[in-house]
Amino acid sequence: MFRGATKITLDAKGRLAIPTRYRERLAARCDNQLVATVDKDHCLLIYPLPDWEEIERKLVRLPSFHERTRTMQRMMLGYATEVDIDGHGRILLSRELRDFAGLDRQAILIGQGHKFELWDEERWNRKRDEWLGTDDDGELPPELESLSL
Repeated sequence: MFRGATKITLDAKGRLAIPTRYRERLAARCDNQLVATVDKDHCLLIYPLPDWEEIERKLVRLPSFHERTRTMQRMMLGYATEVDIDGHGRILLSRELRDFAGLDRQAILIGQGHKFELWDEERWNRKRDEWLGTDDDGELPPELESLSL
């Protein structure tokens, strides 16, 4: 499980160091093979390869007659890029992925259980503050109604 928020710095080549606390788990889970793709919130999603392959199978099987489904397939599958963790614990993100997410230098890596989200730090701070400032209408999706925190 990946959890927590970590500030990350990208170098001039678009490399970032995966936090040390995740490296052993990633080596065991996916032999340091990850897949990065885009999200509609203009961040990147980073999956261990086996988890991504499961999602990819589901996306490919969806009927492509619905416009939103086709858009999701085009974006998530089209931008999906295999990235390997090198001997220094870094991954190299393509220019296309960095441009999509507005990643330049300062970023934040957010653990989301079985994947990571990678955000430009300024965009993350704006979105986080926006989400926290939004008044809740009191309606919960049925899946969350029985959740106790």
